[in-house]
Amino acid sequence: MFERFTRGARATVKGAVVRAERTGADSVTEEHLLLALLEQEGGRASFAVTALGLHDRRASLEASFTEARRRGGLTRADTDALAGIGIDVGAIVSRVEGAHGEGALDADRRSRRWWSGHRPFTPGAKTVLEKSLRIALGRGDRFIGEEHLLLALTAMPGVVADVLAEHGATYTTVRRALYGPDADGGQEGHAQAG
Repeated sequence: MFERFTRGARATVKGAVVRAERTGADSVTEEHLLLALLEQEGGRASFAVTALGLHDRRASLEASFTEARRRGGLTRADTDALAGIGIDVGAIVSRVEGAHGEGALDADRRSRRWWSGHRPFTPGAKTVLEKSLRIALGRGDRFIGEEHLLLALTAMPGVVADVLAEHGATYTTVRRALYGPDADGGQEGHAQAG
């Protein structure tokens, strides 16, 4: 599949690995893919990211990811659902951090062991890469570009899509920024469903 990736998409994947190494993460996550994608310049995805104002709100995106990690990777929807049945995630996080230190629920905390270099991709990150292929095929493209990665990140349920949506970047808004308001002619559901 990697041979179908454009130069920019390959740079994004490699950048995600570098970002994971730099932060000491045990594996490459969807968050690393998104943050590496935000560093790319000159491609269609970069244009959409700029049009949606994500470049200007990078610090806010990173703060939202930090907060999600503090909640143990729960999305806002998860937190709201738990609140609906009387579970206060904020109170639980505070109690756990009070007993075990700040960031105790952070699923991506640095490992206490020494790493020898190779960082595997999490199942979620692998699914984003697979989803980008499905989106490209659904659009009739013979390549996987940064734009397909960006759409896949918005289409995958989880923290990254949740944070992007909080910042105005849903599958629909990204697709419109990439291809215009009348793009796809109804293929949106097909690309999302795959």
